[in-house]
Amino acid sequence: MALSKILPAGQSQFAGAKNLIINGGMQVWQRATAATAGANNTLNTVDRWGWLLNNDGAVTSEQSTDTPTGTGYSFLLKCTTADTSLAAGQYAGLFHNIEAQNLQSLQYGSSSAKSITLSFWVKSNKTGTYTVALYKGGNTGYIIPNEYTISSANTWEKKTITITPTAGSTSFITASGGAFLNNNTLGFSVAFNLAFGSTLHGTNNTWSSNASHYSTSNAVNWMDSTSNNFYLSQVQLEIGDVATPFEHEDFGTTLAKCQRYFENIEFSNGSVVTVGQVYSSHTAAAAPLRFKVTKRAAPTVTLPPTGRNTGNINFLMASAGYVPTSDGSIAVNFISVDSCTLQASGYNTFGANGDASWVYMNGAATITVAAEL
Repeated sequence: MALSKILPAGQSQFAGAKNLIINGGMQVWQRATAATAGANNTLNTVDRWGWLLNNDGAVTSEQSTDTPTGTGYSFLLKCTTADTSLAAGQYAGLFHNIEAQNLQSLQYGSSSAKSITLSFWVKSNKTGTYTVALYKGGNTGYIIPNEYTISSANTWEKKTITITPTAGSTSFITASGGAFLNNNTLGFSVAFNLAFGSTLHGTNNTWSSNASHYSTSNAVNWMDSTSNNFYLSQVQLEIGDVATPFEHEDFGTTLAKCQRYFENIEFSNGSVVTVGQVYSSHTAAAAPLRFKVTKRAAPTVTLPPTGRNTGNINFLMASAGYVPTSDGSIAVNFISVDSCTLQASGYNTFGANGDASWVYMNGAATITVAAEL
């Protein structure tokens, strides 16, 4: 006799890829792990998580081994300069952006739009009401703030928030304007709010057409003391009205997902980046550089300092049997989602046209490639 199992409401019969959040387990930290000052709309520590900041205070973020399970990492935020009286339009929080084409299964913009459930572990010394908001981008922007409570100081607590398409007796999401674009632009921005001024307040668990309604009037001002900290771990957003166990994805899969938006291309002292060809009367050379993972869009490529003697990080072009004896410049050209071309010019020696050339590192160096939402 065939056996069957009735799954909990909202749980898929298919394993894997249920979490719409990338790096919700805080596994990948390509930019930095140590305490780093926050700046508005900037990702500078854990991958796929950035700062929303506009106030008179200051914050840092860093990697922490303090987690709800005692293993892995959490995202630790600290208030380093307080703002005890927020102006009406000031704010502080975190964001995680999700591509619109990854959200098509939610069927927003129709009467079949699905409920979604956000679950996460949180810890802070400051108790009280906090909010998390989902902003839906696309042709028409809508936002919904949801309150949750940190009840016990310095204690890990799991929170679960279910968001229905008609929350607050609204019809924004089930009407045509609720649809996501089916492309690589912003679909959802998930915002964990720490301090939001009065003009940014909306109604709890109610969809709004005012894209500024990130928080509510009940929420604490986390920026009010330099003693305040905030830990976040195991963030999961999934289809359905039930929070299933957190999906512990293997590191390689999560890394590749993160590298769609950002990657470091690192080279050790004396390493060769790639082979190209000398051209233009011996004074210029070009070499292709292929990215590890296809990017979301044509990225911004940032090179280390260039030249022959610029300290530990030294980046130059050379060719077989030749080392440039004067400084030139290296530009990034022909950028696509898969690769770019490094083009050197202004050096006085490269060898004969058609000779092989390469980019050479005199000291460790890193090229960054960013295509964030």
